[in-house]
Amino acid sequence: MVRSVPVVASATEDDGMAGELVISSLPLETRCLPFPLRRYGGFWFAEPMLPGIAAVRARFQPRPSDVFLVTYPKAGTTWLKALAFATTNRVQHPPRGPDHPLRHRNPHDCVHFLEMAFAGAPAAGGGEDVLAALPSPRVLATHMPYPLLPARVAAEGGSGGRMVYVCRDPKDALVSMWLFTQKKLAAEANGSDPPKPYTIEEAVELFCDGRAICGPQWRHAAGYWEASQKFPGKVLFLRYEEMLRDPAGNVRKLAEFMGCAFSGEEEAAGVAQDIVELCSIDVLKNMEVNKKGSQKYMKNETFFRKGVAGDWSNHMTPAMAEHLDKIVEEALQGTGFTFAPAQSA
Repeated sequence: MVRSVPVVASATEDDGMAGELVISSLPLETRCLPFPLRRYGGFWFAEPMLPGIAAVRARFQPRPSDVFLVTYPKAGTTWLKALAFATTNRVQHPPRGPDHPLRHRNPHDCVHFLEMAFAGAPAAGGGEDVLAALPSPRVLATHMPYPLLPARVAAEGGSGGRMVYVCRDPKDALVSMWLFTQKKLAAEANGSDPPKPYTIEEAVELFCDGRAICGPQWRHAAGYWEASQKFPGKVLFLRYEEMLRDPAGNVRKLAEFMGCAFSGEEEAAGVAQDIVELCSIDVLKNMEVNKKGSQKYMKNETFFRKGVAGDWSNHMTPAMAEHLDKIVEEALQGTGFTFAPAQSA
């Protein structure tokens, strides 16, 4: 049976949005190990993300040529980074080349996260200097919800380039994050017994209550979908499941949107397919750097699991899935957005 989870803290839609951000004053959720969450601007974030988000909102200076890769966590972030990096840099780094950066570096080392670059940086400069030094056009990533983007980045009148958003079935995003956090708990234990992770039943109820990193997930996706409908030249909305069915077609769509469409010669040479093959999960996960390398907070191998659609059914019961689907359907009523593929919407 799916059980209810008591509300830990109530909050308004304007949590922390007025004046200086005082993280300790924000509503707290401690059950989503290993990340204590705080509610800010109507969304829940891991505490370490919040200084970076506040700094981005205050200081980040976009360029008109910037391309922002936006995802909800565990919704295809690593794959999107690889595809976008390989597509925009294909002239300097042909995808078949043995020295391609993706053969020696993790996608997260090739495309910077805004929030991480700004996290902990002093007001006079710091981590964001890495982004300022990048040549244009920059390809940057973020998990920030659309309502929290700085006005100078948002599609309505902002000067900050274009956004590519990938959404994923909430059930698969939930299961992927649940398994990811178990790996992180084990990694942080460093050989000793890790804290007991929360169960899939607990994960489902927390997720249904919006209490997940960057959650509620459906609000995160719906915000970018609405922006893509209003500003199609500024926001490209992709679906993970459709990308899996037609990766080359979606790479072409991605290239055209980013302003680097494939030429006739490239099409004849099969460059789009070469990029798809280079960035496939099987190829990337077997790169030496992704088998043995690591980020500051996680081994690279942790970012590559199955990369499929529908794996939720191996971890969630039908009752859990039905419960989540109902929550999402009710929450999205009247928005015009659905997670169903376009042809079956």
